[in-house]
Amino acid sequence: MAQNKVHIKSEVKEGSVALVAFGGNAFFKAEQKGSIEEQRQAANQMCCRLLTIIDRGYELVITHGNGPQVGNLLIQRDMTKHEIPEMPLDVLVAQTEGSLGYILQQELLNHLRAYRTGKYVVTLVTQVLVDKDDPAFEKPTKPVGPFYTREEVNQMLLEHPDWKMVEDAGRGYRRTVPSPQPERIIQSHMIRALCYSGNVVIALGGGGIPMIKGEDEKYVGIEAVIDKDLSSAVLATDIKADLFVILTGVDKVCLNYGKEDEQPLEHLTCSQAKQYMQEGHFPAGSMGPKVSAALHYLENGGRKAIITNAESLENALDGKGGTHMVWV
Repeated sequence: MAQNKVHIKSEVKEGSVALVAFGGNAFFKAEQKGSIEEQRQAANQMCCRLLTIIDRGYELVITHGNGPQVGNLLIQRDMTKHEIPEMPLDVLVAQTEGSLGYILQQELLNHLRAYRTGKYVVTLVTQVLVDKDDPAFEKPTKPVGPFYTREEVNQMLLEHPDWKMVEDAGRGYRRTVPSPQPERIIQSHMIRALCYSGNVVIALGGGGIPMIKGEDEKYVGIEAVIDKDLSSAVLATDIKADLFVILTGVDKVCLNYGKEDEQPLEHLTCSQAKQYMQEGHFPAGSMGPKVSAALHYLENGGRKAIITNAESLENALDGKGGTHMVWV
């Protein structure tokens, strides 16, 4: 396993930075409830795999999702709303940035101490500026939190008249919130300084805390969800990352995914990716956001993006797995 490997000689230019993004589902399996021990075990396994990035001489920035964890907090909020004050969604995102960052930070720091690399790990609660006039605010589409019955929806709308509720695939009703485009990572200069100083940085949990500028130009947190992969692409661009890795559930991006004529892609240029997206190969609820994030990074000066799963990360770094995306 990765923790038993001897460090190999750097294969990249000194000072090169890699940003690795993965989802909140990586912290526990679908059949698990997400206990702290389950999340620690999953974080430990992920950190073992992330060590191969450091092995190759990269400075490492880690971003992650938080969907299942925020969902659990929203359920807890509903169950206790008559006893304790309800916290808004931006605060819950901040809470999970801290808690998941802590879990990752502890596991990775223990691995690095065993390696005696002298590296430290820091978790940064990260804010993301969005446009208050983003069209997403007019049409919230991102479902969050628990399912409700029709009767419960009526009561929830009495308590929260500004909420938008929709039926979700016959399973009940859920609240939907906006998913605006990230414009700027407010702490990007701090993240860049920390990673270029030799620290491993964990940032942008859950896509970051969405902020707008009020009339007095002060930052104001809002109840919204920012796509984790796209905000990670913005951060990778801001810190001039040399490599952008998106970890997902499959080894490679595929054409005709799940069909008899499924075709895994080892290499993908920006022009090819745009063509395939227009043809409908990468739907919005699946691979679309990840390919779009890689496109944003490459179109804004990025060098190379890899989309793969955690199990294939080492092979992908060796050019033997994953989908490698470049400008041309």
